[in-house]
Order: sequence, then structure tokens, then C-alpha cells
Amino acid sequence: MKYVDEYRNAELADKIIAELRRVQTRPWVIMEVCGGQTHSIVKHGIDTMLPETVELVHGPGCPVCVTPLEIIDKAHAIARRPEVIFCSFGDMLRVPGSENDLFTIKSAGADIRIVYSPLDCLKIARAHPEKKVVFFAVGFETTAPANAMAVWQAHKKGVKNFSILVSHVLVPPSIAAILQSPQNRVQAFLGPGHVCAVVGYREYEALSARYRVPIVVTGFEPLDILEGTLMAVRQLESARAEVENQYARAVQREGNLQAQNILLEVFDICDRQWRGIGSIPKSGYKLRYEFRDHDAASIFEVQEIDTKEPAACISGQILKGIKKPHDCNAFGTLCTPRHPLGATMVSAEGACAAYYAYGRHLEPRPAVERNPE
Repeated sequence: MKYVDEYRNAELADKIIAELRRVQTRPWVIMEVCGGQTHSIVKHGIDTMLPETVELVHGPGCPVCVTPLEIIDKAHAIARRPEVIFCSFGDMLRVPGSENDLFTIKSAGADIRIVYSPLDCLKIARAHPEKKVVFFAVGFETTAPANAMAVWQAHKKGVKNFSILVSHVLVPPSIAAILQSPQNRVQAFLGPGHVCAVVGYREYEALSARYRVPIVVTGFEPLDILEGTLMAVRQLESARAEVENQYARAVQREGNLQAQNILLEVFDICDRQWRGIGSIPKSGYKLRYEFRDHDAASIFEVQEIDTKEPAACISGQILKGIKKPHDCNAFGTLCTPRHPLGATMVSAEGACAAYYAYGRHLEPRPAVERNPE
């Protein structure tokens, strides 16, 4: 635990918080973009350590949470087909569609398998040439290179019975969409360290300059988040707006060039629908034309599906930082991890799941609803 404990040192945490209290003179709202950061914040009670006038709100950085309902319903339609072996990471199996989830479909006899890498699906496809093997390719820039490599290898080696259902989304356009919203309260961002490890943070510099907003690329341990918050507050207090890299031990400005090259070779940029948020221009990946034989959405020609979100679920407002999980009347009652209404209660990176896992549903609700519309 040596290399973890050094980022969880209570004495250093106290010093950072003391410095934060010293420099902060005004109330500030800061959004952590990544769902992994959200879970760390709630697990360690970081938001309760901060001055009451420094508020952390949770962003759309959970890829499972923002996967649009129509894509989930299409995945379910494909998974039900008898000729298909449908593969996915485990966190997608309990995400509710309009009617049910992949676990329910699996229990009814569909061949649905949890994998730990899209490259595992190539092995399954070679072992079962009589089947069509589909991988549910969900995620931000972090997971996209591995999915791109799986497609590239399938194309190169002639594995024609392998395809992916693509629902990749990109972080910078979502930040721009939040800043452009008339409901926006966010004044600074803690940037997603793992995403920036892949793509770097040059694109964030343009965002910071355009919208005059501080962005601090931040890691996931308690001291990372506290230091990132302090760096953001220092910028806000001095009226600066630039990109700073708190997570220098893992992130470089240019990112991972080899990973970026495979992304450019396999994917094109496209408009994407985000669950709870809507369509964001140029915010996702799609397969390039030369890889069309591995595009599950085209191969199976799934018809448009009439989707329906639960009326009680406010996950869209949570993903945009407008509200928090305990502002939802269904949180911890109608909506629980066992019976979720929305993806934010299911995903390992969802804000509602974090609040529930660490007992926030047992705390008294705020007397006044936050940010009433």
C-alpha cells in the first residue's frame, strides 16, 4: 500500500485544506468531470472537508451513465438474436433499457458474456465461426484505443464475424455543452486524469481560453483531488483561466501518441446523443468507412426503437451538475442499486451509486431543494 498511502496522508490533507481556507474569499462551484473522481470524493468525504462555500458538483464523466437509451435498447435487440454472442464489460449488464437489462435477457437464454478486454472477443469469434460476436464498445477516450485495436486486428486478420456496437463519447465537447447551458453554475473543472493520459490536454487549453474557465487535470486519490481543488480556487481567486496539470505523474500535455494514432486510423468524429443531456455536436467516435464490416449498427440494421425514460429519474440534471443525487425524490427509495431507475444508480462510476454506496441516502435531506427550476 506504500504508493497509495502517500496520496492519502491525513496530515498533508489538513495542510491543503488550511491553505484552501486561507486563499478562498468567495463562494465557488467546481465540477469534477470524472465518475472515478466522484466516487473518491464521496468515499473519502472530501466534499465535507472543504469550506461550505466551495462546492463540488458531479459531471457527465461516467460513460455508462451517458450511453443513450436508444443505444442500450439496440444492444438489447442485437443480444436477443440467436446467432449472436453479445460481449460487454460487466458494468453494462444491469443498466436499464426501456424494458429490461442485459442480465434479464441473458436469463431468458441469450448468449451474453462478460469480457475484460475487447481483444477477448476476437478469441471468441475465432472459436465460434458459426456465430456473430458483438462487443458493446462504450466509453470515453480512455477505452477507445483498445476497442480501435480490436477492430483493426479483426480487419487485418480477416475475422469477419466480429463487430462492435459503438457508443464512444468525448469529454471536451461535453464541457463546452455544460458551459453553454443557461443553467450552468460551474466556474472551474477538475479534468479527467485517465482521459488526458491518452489524449493529452492540448484541446482543454482551447476550452479554457474560449470560455475563460480554469481546468485542472486531476488524479483520483484524496490528495490529488484536494490539490486540484486548491489549484482551481487559486486560479478563480486571481481571475486566471488556464489549464494546469496536477496529475503530472501520469499525464503529459501531448498524451499517448500511439494510442491517438490508432484512434485516428479506425474512428471518425461524429455527433453523439448523450443520455440525460441530448445531442452534442462532434462529441463521439464512429467507425471509419473502411471498417464498416465491423460496425454492428450497420450489420444488424436495428430499427428505430421507441424509448422511454422513467419520469421520476433526474439523472440528466445530475450529469450536468445542476442537481445532486439526494435532490431526487426517488433516490434511495424508488431507485436503488437493486432496482435502478437510471444508469447513474447502476454504474461503478455513477454519482447516485456513489452516494448510495457510502450512505448518503441515510443522511437527512437538505431542507431546501438545490437549484429549483
